[in-house]
Amino acid sequence: MAGRARPGGAGAAARRAELPARRRARPVVAVGLLVSAVVVALLPLPPEGSPAQAAEAPSEASSAVTKSGTKGKYDDFSALKVTVHQTRGLRSQGVRVSWEGGRQTLPGNGVFNTDYLQIMQCWGDDPAGPSPEQCVYGGSSAVVADGMGRVLSPGADPAEERASFVPFRPANGEPATTSAYDYTYFGPLDTNEQPASLTFAGGTGEAVFEVQDGIQADYLGCGVNTAPEGSTPVPRPCWLVVVPRGTHQADGSESPGSRLVTSPLSATNWAQRIVFPLDFLQADRFCPAGQEERPTVGSELMTDAVTSWQPKLCTSTRSTFGFTSAAEEQARDQVLTTTEELPTLGFTVEPVEPVEAVEAAEGGPAVVHAPVAVSGLAFAFFVEGADGVVRDMNLSPRLVAKMLTHSYVSDVPWTAPAPEQVRGNPMTYLNDPEFRRLNPDFPEVRGAASSLMVPIGNSDTARLVWNWLQSDPEARAFLAGEPDPDGMRVNSSFQELELDRNAGLNQYPKVDPTVAPAVGNSAAAPLNYTLLDLAPYTNDLHDGAVRARRGNNNRTISWAQGDAGVPAKLVNDAPWPGRRTVMAVVDVASAERYGLPTAALRNADGTFVEPSTDSLLAGVDAMEPSAADPTVLDADPARAKGGAYPLTAVTYAAASVDQDEAARTAYAEFIRYAAGPGQTPGLSAGELPHGYAPLPESLRTRARAAADDLERGAVSGDGDPSGTPDPGDPGDPGDTGSGLAGGASGSSSGATGGSGAGGAAGGATDDPSASPTAANGSASPSSGPQQNVADARGGFTPGEILGIIRWVLLAVLILGGAAALSGPVMLRLAHRRTP
Repeated sequence: MAGRARPGGAGAAARRAELPARRRARPVVAVGLLVSAVVVALLPLPPEGSPAQAAEAPSEASSAVTKSGTKGKYDDFSALKVTVHQTRGLRSQGVRVSWEGGRQTLPGNGVFNTDYLQIMQCWGDDPAGPSPEQCVYGGSSAVVADGMGRVLSPGADPAEERASFVPFRPANGEPATTSAYDYTYFGPLDTNEQPASLTFAGGTGEAVFEVQDGIQADYLGCGVNTAPEGSTPVPRPCWLVVVPRGTHQADGSESPGSRLVTSPLSATNWAQRIVFPLDFLQADRFCPAGQEERPTVGSELMTDAVTSWQPKLCTSTRSTFGFTSAAEEQARDQVLTTTEELPTLGFTVEPVEPVEAVEAAEGGPAVVHAPVAVSGLAFAFFVEGADGVVRDMNLSPRLVAKMLTHSYVSDVPWTAPAPEQVRGNPMTYLNDPEFRRLNPDFPEVRGAASSLMVPIGNSDTARLVWNWLQSDPEARAFLAGEPDPDGMRVNSSFQELELDRNAGLNQYPKVDPTVAPAVGNSAAAPLNYTLLDLAPYTNDLHDGAVRARRGNNNRTISWAQGDAGVPAKLVNDAPWPGRRTVMAVVDVASAERYGLPTAALRNADGTFVEPSTDSLLAGVDAMEPSAADPTVLDADPARAKGGAYPLTAVTYAAASVDQDEAARTAYAEFIRYAAGPGQTPGLSAGELPHGYAPLPESLRTRARAAADDLERGAVSGDGDPSGTPDPGDPGDPGDTGSGLAGGASGSSSGATGGSGAGGAAGGATDDPSASPTAANGSASPSSGPQQNVADARGGFTPGEILGIIRWVLLAVLILGGAAALSGPVMLRLAHRRTP
């Protein structure tokens, strides 16, 4: 055939001539492949905190934005540089704002006169920024006078063309406000505006601004999904607006020593604004529509964790998990009354019921307890000193006992002389010699310290605080009526409660009966105020953090005359900027969320310890099994020594096995996720928020065992609360970091941390949808399709993907090298056998 070389022709001869060269090249290629395999095996993988992951939820530094002011018509702000330290991945939280290049705020009447910043949150879809009508401003009681709110005084600003006030137009389509004092959407008790952030010597200043998402403030709508149902979510962005104020009024006049009296929303002042875009995490509609909803209820210590996990859980399991924050006792009651028709998962610090009682009760349900979070309580504070915000404070149990019993004079209603039950005691804790001894460098403050804010209702966390006080000899003696070394005595109204030995105390009583005339301009006040007006309860621990962040405990001890025919009423008198001195009992996660400093507390051996990853985990190490249920660790402050934080708490997911199989499977998936991927610290959806310490591996093992028991419908009853891991159990990845101060990972005193590489056992049990039988190669026939591990984690991490590719490539190279080496050998053997 034309064009084809015949067997004995020139083509065959050429190929025969190439054969020796090919044979010589094969060993070289083989060695090269094997060397390449070794190199690939030794290549390092990217760390878990790789840029691909970090981009999902930016760190403070990665999304910080700095902008400069401009030269205005009357005041020059061109040297001013303002930095908003987080502008992406936001939720309702505190955001640090700092500045330099300003002029020191001039005090006036003990507060401020000129040269300060006014900060507000706004909504608006215009890429150029919001209008004044879209900004939350004018609700603070510190700005409603003198035209500092939404009032536009006639003639005060020649550039202003609007009428007498700036209406607020909400993002949700509701009607606009009708006056400068219309508090339909925000007012003195809930506005987040900062009407005067002070600049200190050197031209610098700093504030933490409370941004609000669309769930907390629907009139702003930040983070609310604006895309149609079924399409890619588009969370609504918002804005942070900073209006610098100088020494001039809006008409250009300058009166040394007098206050500025025009609104930042007025045209001339608004022209100087510095605008920062804010991107929020999606705040709503993140779960598939129509998916089965499973209720969960209980401890507020779980709020931040559950809300972080919910978006990931509802897309990686077949369930949408709701959450209702409630007293732990209520959650325990619901767990005990669980039925197939009323399934639930409860969160509690103390066990649901003693094991013996459950077994003895006729038809009583068997309950599993799975540890899902390590956190604790904190005393968060916002105190403004002459040179800025105070960051450090030490508190002893006796100081806290004084606060909780309202034993300082200013902590009860009074007019001179002081009421008998507190007469002779210091005015506030700032005047207490004991406080001064423990805090020798604490600065002088301009404002009066308000009462310690505490949440209403009963809780396991309140009992934890009282246990801390009762375990301390000094605090216990003070509560029993013994004066401290400086002669201060407990408020006698509280002595009948036996606070020194009442082991069942799980709330914060306010029993002082004193009343006093309300504060006002009239000598004859028409109203009196009580202790609950002076020191109102917070709604919960989170609310305490929000009020502390705003510097306002929401007290109502002043009175104001209503309109014609409307009787006088008690009103809030928020402290002026520069004079805020507040403190609240909060959970550590809320303190972290709102950027609040927390006090170092004295533990059982006299060490002052702040809440951190290390100190919380040391607190866990100090715990022993509960006498009521040995599968639960007892939070006992008396055992917290060394670096252990005394108010550490482990929260348990408790569930009855007496509910239908589908519910048991769903709640087991929740527990596996919470004890697995949910323990990876971070800001992204599905991760462990700042303010929690990752569960030690021993508690994760215990949680996985509880999940298996729950899904199987029978409690194994091993009685080991630590869940000692089996030999060779590699643990879970992500047991590093936390976002807390001193964020070292792992537990001290020998607690086992995660290894960072899940093997067969760890990887399988991290899958929230994996059944106990799935690990043995079979699935429950009634459990439905099983989610794989990648789905449960929300996808493989970049490191896991590269790891898989690396080992596949390594195998290919080794096989190729082996084949290349074996080829010549096999040929030689074949030639030797050929006759």
